[in-house]
Amino acid sequence: MQPDWTHMTRVFGRIGLLSFGGPAAQIALMHDALVSREKWLSEAQYLRALSLCMLLPGPEAMQLATYAGWRLRGVAGGLLAGLLFVVPGACVIFGLAIGYVHFGDLPLVRAAFLGIKATVIVVVLQALLRLGTKALKGPAAWMLAGLAFVALFAFGVPFPLIVIAAGVYGYLATPAQTPATPDAPQHTNTPRTIAIWGAIWGAIWASPVALLWITDQTFLLEVALFFSRLAVVTFGGAYAVLAYMTQTVVQEFGWISTGQMIDALGLAETTPGPLILVTQFVALLAGYAQGGPGMAIVAGGVALWVTFTPCFLWIFAAGPYLDQIAARPRLAAALRAITAAVVGVILNLSVWFALHVLFARIATAPGLALPIPDLGTLDLWALILTGVAGALMLGTRLSLLPVLALMAALGCAISLTGLT
Repeated sequence: MQPDWTHMTRVFGRIGLLSFGGPAAQIALMHDALVSREKWLSEAQYLRALSLCMLLPGPEAMQLATYAGWRLRGVAGGLLAGLLFVVPGACVIFGLAIGYVHFGDLPLVRAAFLGIKATVIVVVLQALLRLGTKALKGPAAWMLAGLAFVALFAFGVPFPLIVIAAGVYGYLATPAQTPATPDAPQHTNTPRTIAIWGAIWGAIWASPVALLWITDQTFLLEVALFFSRLAVVTFGGAYAVLAYMTQTVVQEFGWISTGQMIDALGLAETTPGPLILVTQFVALLAGYAQGGPGMAIVAGGVALWVTFTPCFLWIFAAGPYLDQIAARPRLAAALRAITAAVVGVILNLSVWFALHVLFARIATAPGLALPIPDLGTLDLWALILTGVAGALMLGTRLSLLPVLALMAALGCAISLTGLT
């Protein structure tokens, strides 16, 4: 039975408001709402949809919500579900960015961020352990993860190249087979219809980029092109592209500092919705530095547009072929290879974050991208706070938001007592 719009809005609105804790928690929340409570999707339909969303670039939880809405009420339902998943977090990010711009340099706020940064190290490590347990099955997967880590950490190989290379390896290393056809999908479209939808959403995605180019908005065009490129290679979740994003926005464009990038991730962890909303935060900070509040708002809007519009394109174009895509062994193998490589990418991010939080000065090995910390600049309080955060999250398994609040309070307490 097709749900009415009011009921759908209430259910997907609740999902959007409560979607804290990253993809795993968000996927579990949607399973409880859509499969267990409302019974809008069967278990098999939900798992096949999840498989498709993991194949696609972009935030899989947001795309899963979009697919569920599309399956229930077509394109309008997909738009409703996808927007309700993103908009609450985007509003919170906007408020946090404004507060950060005005109060981020206050000593007590900086002290709170020391505790948040220490927690971020553990959060990324936790993501690494969770993904590594699932993805590293066999010597080939370990090899891909190791090569990806060395390529990024020591040689600075671009992240998109690593994703492409891993996907090609997985695809070619798997023999072609005739896939078994699962249950027929509920929605069927012809290839021509898919091409039309692809063209429509491709035009929607590209229209602001073209407008910025025509009006010669150099900074905003850079924002649009960079985050569009990021949207195409975001396999494995936001953690996979954060190091690449940081390298580009800090070193290449000079939009923000390394410390601001780490702060952005810490604040993005506190909001509902997909973690890739960190792109909006970065764009807001960069826009504010370029031209004040007005430019910040426009830059944040451009980043949101080019980050999430492709998600609707992937779902509306690929959704009708869900069952066929999910049954392709070579595509599944390409995904597994990319996921294995992403483990190495997240390991690089984990080490990179830890070095920049724990040490005040970091040099780079001549001719390489290898970071070398100055051991004499070790921040002992940052190390202690990281240990406390690790004990709370990995030892007692306390959830993220209480840990973030507690660690921020500990950072403030250390500052107020004059121990730093």
